[in-house]
Amino acid sequence: WCGHCKQLAPIWDQLAEKFEGNDKIVVAKMDSTANEVERVKVQSFPTLKYFPAGSDEIVDYTGGRTLDDLVKFLESDGKEGNGPPEDEEEPEEEDEEGEDEEMPRDEL
Repeated sequence: WCGHCKQLAPIWDQLAEKFEGNDKIVVAKMDSTANEVERVKVQSFPTLKYFPAGSDEIVDYTGGRTLDDLVKFLESDGKEGNGPPEDEEEPEEEDEEGEDEEMPRDEL
């Protein structure tokens, strides 16, 4: 188990408890090292996927990993909170002082 998976486990359990009586939302766990689903691609751990009811769509969840973030996402039917948390957004790159925009570069 990686550190991120260990950190998410109790939050995921709380999320499952919160929606336990809700027949429209299923919070499930799957070990992708022991199970392989053709249409589900996993490249890192933990990977969170959302399968909207009545759809063949698979949504990669990229939002925050707090209980509140996950609840908001599920209660909005996957429409809110799927993106990097505001405090984790990547900073914009700034040009270094004196950098020449026209300087030739190697290409791959």
